Amino acid sequence: MLTHPTLDQLHQLGLFGMANAFDEIAASDHAATLSFPEWLGLLLDREATYRHDKKLVRRLRYARLRHQAAVEDIDYRTPRGLDRPLFQALVTGKWIDSHDNLIICGPTGVGKSWLACALGNKACRDQRSVLYQRTNKLFADLALAKGDGRYARICRALFGVQLLILDDFALEPIDAQARHDLLEIVEERYGRRSTIFTSQIPVDQWHAVIGDPTYADAILDRVVHNAHRVNLEGESLRKTRSKPTKEG
Repeated sequence: MLTHPTLDQLHQLGLFGMANAFDEIAASDHAATLSFPEWLGLLLDREATYRHDKKLVRRLRYARLRHQAAVEDIDYRTPRGLDRPLFQALVTGKWIDSHDNLIICGPTGVGKSWLACALGNKACRDQRSVLYQRTNKLFADLALAKGDGRYARICRALFGVQLLILDDFALEPIDAQARHDLLEIVEERYGRRSTIFTSQIPVDQWHAVIGDPTYADAILDRVVHNAHRVNLEGESLRKTRSKPTKEG
């Protein structure tokens, strides 16, 4: 008799996980055998799971990761120089707690973006905020945002997110405005937040790509000195992989 009023009240209170669990348990054969503490425990467990999953979906949607990648699917067997102990240490996320950076370098197709997104996915699952950006597109968006009033809002997101992924960094020379924007980003994040940079260009060539020596020194000083490095090599994984959900 109380099933429907109870469900209505749970929904009105926003306890949707408990409502779903209540409905399922009440319809089950063993509902009558459960004690009140057992009922309550099951309802609370389902509500906690529901809220955790809902927050995770929001974090993943906000992150806009390029690949649906997971650290559990990383292929350590392919010969590309991926240091398994190092990467498994990165998976724990302690470097994010320490506000360190991560640089993943290597030729095209060896899985740089995929690995970065896998770490981003793990960070979301660990209840950290993440944002993925392709670097050249980000600079273009920031240039446009200065004219339409979005610049401050975009910068707040870039400055505040716990893990920022800047993909395909240094693919082409960086102009004066982009240098200024990049310095603002790395300055605000230095020692406060973590950033992943992926690039086909070795770090020792970044200074030339950034261009202006003064800006380059300032940017690299805030990026490189507290950065873990993953240097990959080998042929493109796309030659041997066809499914987009798999690494590469």
